[in-house]
Amino acid sequence: MSPARRVRVRALAKINLDLRVLGKRPDGFHELRTVFQTISLADTLEIAYTPGRKTAVSLADDLRIADNLVVRAAHLVMEAVRATGRIEMRLTKRIPMGAGLGGGSSDAAAVLLALPALLGRTLDLPRLIAAGEQLGSDVPFFLLGGTAAGIGRGSELFPLPDAPARQGILVAPGIHVNTAQAYRDLSPRLTTESQQNKIVSFQSVTRDTGSLASARNDFETVVFEQHRKLATLKKRLVRAGATVALMTGSGSALFGLFADRNGVSRAIELLGEVQTFPISLVSRAQYRALWRRALKEHTTPGLWPLQSRYSG
Repeated sequence: MSPARRVRVRALAKINLDLRVLGKRPDGFHELRTVFQTISLADTLEIAYTPGRKTAVSLADDLRIADNLVVRAAHLVMEAVRATGRIEMRLTKRIPMGAGLGGGSSDAAAVLLALPALLGRTLDLPRLIAAGEQLGSDVPFFLLGGTAAGIGRGSELFPLPDAPARQGILVAPGIHVNTAQAYRDLSPRLTTESQQNKIVSFQSVTRDTGSLASARNDFETVVFEQHRKLATLKKRLVRAGATVALMTGSGSALFGLFADRNGVSRAIELLGEVQTFPISLVSRAQYRALWRRALKEHTTPGLWPLQSRYSG
């Protein structure tokens, strides 16, 4: 039996540097305008592939997440490249779940990027993105990393110049936000006039991710009404000197970006007992460098996505 090929990768979280909700689409989803940004907080995923005549996929994770996206992602890859064998995975979660940080989507994208390298097969970026869209609207972003504008459901992506390197703090208050309810609460407030204003304001953010002076998250309006504690936490981030303080996704995590580490320290003091994580923004070049290091044993230098050295 051939020995297993193994890899250990980091699946990074994301924040939304800006998030606008426009109108409801004919397909029932909402039209979005957002700016995604990868951050340093990450889950860890270990993957082992052993060639075989039959396909079996197993996942060990402490949380025992039902219908985990990483299992679905592995099956999608195996079917797409017509490979067989045993896939064994272990997922160590550090990204808080259900907080708007894209942890599950990033874990799935990690499988899409890493597994073809172990299999000795090639999946180009358009095919990877198509597979990612089947798994979730945020998954395609994690195939790119860095800073990117997302439109439509958030899966139509346009890479932006990377936001300047900044230190920050992520606040995970452990509050569950019902995303479907947040959309329902927000929908009556979405007027044609407000849509146009949002588009113009969003364009100014994409032109200058360095200042983010007009950045906002539309979900804050309705989510803060239901969860007053989140509004209080945001005020503390601002009081600590955050140059930008926003909720990410539909919540409940918030982040603050600071000019220096002293601001991060002040924020930790003001936030009290709530769970926090120090973070830094991860550029597209840094993101891809992380992947190149992780997959160095199994890939050849050069193109993105990385090409397996076992191909051909």
